[in-house]
This record gives sequence, structure tokens and C-alpha cells, in this order.
Amino acid sequence: MPSWIPASGHALRHAGIHFDAIRVSGLLGEQVAYEIMQFTDFQAGPIIRSRIGERSMYFLVPPGTASAHLWPAGVDALVRKGSDFVGVPALDGLTYPLDWRSRPTAQDPFVETALLFELLMKVVEDEIPAVR
Repeated sequence: MPSWIPASGHALRHAGIHFDAIRVSGLLGEQVAYEIMQFTDFQAGPIIRSRIGERSMYFLVPPGTASAHLWPAGVDALVRKGSDFVGVPALDGLTYPLDWRSRPTAQDPFVETALLFELLMKVVEDEIPAVR
């Protein structure tokens, strides 16, 4: 497993070093996570779920790739700049309020940025109906 994943609990990691992150909040985040999991046959790469506030999903993409796309309103690209940090949970044990919606693997160490963007835009444009 990557060195940036803590052995227990959770830890803050500076975005843009080991990964960039795309934060998608609320029901949109849930829908996009569902779509990318279905599309990749549950091999999406690392997706962190935060269960505080708006309940965001953090899609971890290769460092330096988040800025390549113009993300829609309400979607945040967290890259290497002053205060962009992401809470990363351990793989096991008590990690509340964070957990893994999809874990990183050797074969899928990151979410594919272009695929995430394409599926996100389809969901935003209502080309993919909401899961009920």
C-alpha cells in the first residue's frame, strides 16, 4: 500500500504531492462514485468518503492531473497550493468520519482523471439518470 496511507486512524495529506483530489459534495458525489464504480467493475481506484457536513467524496487522481480539466461549479480540484489538504483514512480499524468508498490497489493506484471528468459531466448534464 502507498506510504501516504496511515497505519491507523486518519491523517491529513497535502494535495498535489502524492495525489491530487477532486472533491464532489452531497448527492452528486454519491452519484459520481456509483457511476465510476459501475463503469470500472469496482476497480475505480481510491475514493475517500467523508461523513461530515455535506458528506463529500474525494477522488484521488495522479498528482498534477486535476488542473487539466475545467470542473463544474461545486466541484473542487485540490492541488498543490497553500491549504489544500485531504484527510486519508487507514485501510482498517476505526477511521470515522472518513472511510474508503473504493481502495487503492497496485493495479489502480489512482482514479483515472479523464474518466472521472467524463462521467461527472454526464451526471451533471443528466445524461445518466440518478440512482434511486
